[in-house]
Amino acid sequence: MSEEVSKKLGFIRQTLSIAEAGGVRLRGIDWFAWVTGGGSSAVLLTAETGVAEVLVTGQDAWILTDEIEAQRLKDEELPPDFKLHINPWADPVVREAFVREATDGEIVISDRPTPQEQSIPQSLQAYKRVLLPTELDRYRQVGQQASAAMTEVLQAAQPDWTEYQLAGAGAEALWARGIHPALTLVAGERRLPLYRHATATGEKLGRQAMLVFCARGYGLFANLTRFVCFGNLTKEEAELHRHVREIEAKALSASQPGMTLDAVYYALAQAYEQHGFPNAIREHHQGGTTGYLAREVVAHPSTTDSLTENMAIAWNPSVTGAKIEDTFVILKDGKLENLTYDANFPSVEVEGRLRAVPLEK
Repeated sequence: MSEEVSKKLGFIRQTLSIAEAGGVRLRGIDWFAWVTGGGSSAVLLTAETGVAEVLVTGQDAWILTDEIEAQRLKDEELPPDFKLHINPWADPVVREAFVREATDGEIVISDRPTPQEQSIPQSLQAYKRVLLPTELDRYRQVGQQASAAMTEVLQAAQPDWTEYQLAGAGAEALWARGIHPALTLVAGERRLPLYRHATATGEKLGRQAMLVFCARGYGLFANLTRFVCFGNLTKEEAELHRHVREIEAKALSASQPGMTLDAVYYALAQAYEQHGFPNAIREHHQGGTTGYLAREVVAHPSTTDSLTENMAIAWNPSVTGAKIEDTFVILKDGKLENLTYDANFPSVEVEGRLRAVPLEK
């Protein structure tokens, strides 16, 4: 078993000991990817739970699945030292009986507990959100692939494309790189000023468009937003993008080990105020920590979770008609590494960081 998986199982077993529980049962696609070192239990991309679960006891680590999925998971997704429990797909009662036996009928802790189970403790939640070196290596791969897909698609985009076409091209570019297109938002010229969460429609893009990715690889989410303008931005449009870059810079500078998410939220609120957009912070969430979920924790005025080194963040400040977003990791020295930076996409320096600007073509 890899050192990464071994460390994670060791921490889970510490949790079991402290809680005096018989097992930890992980149902979510996010937890499955985390504990297996990047494996996937996803089949239906819109689901939060997959086709397999993980059961960790004091002695063993089991993958619980059915006859449909077992061989593929064993061949393609699982580290070799996980044991498999395979139940008939039409008889889930067999799985429940196995869990009771494997845990000696003791307490079971779960990320999605039934009334008979207990919730995952905060200590395990926090451990999941701090990246190990091997996880960070995988995250860098996902970020680079996602940003390359974004650049490729926006360089090819045309004003007579529909929003559906741009979203579809984005999804195709991600799939071609083995990345799940968990989210592809698109707003063309007319809808861009109207909606912060613009799901694609059949309208033509027109003079400009926004494309947003939440791209999942090895279970890790690379989140990024880019704009394309067919022609030159107006002075007013360019100013909006300058404002969001400078607002975001305050959040990035505040994203230091030991800082709480509510403190970063208030730094953003102050920046919006200073730039003349006092209501914008209430018009859309501002992002937060990321990793095995598109947002592990969304920052708001009472979010007291602390940032730590080797934690990933994705802020997404916006004003009407402009937005900015990339996925960063907080390094040991407090510096930020942009996992979704692409040198082939235009950028400018903002407070010592290269930040994407709209592609004008």
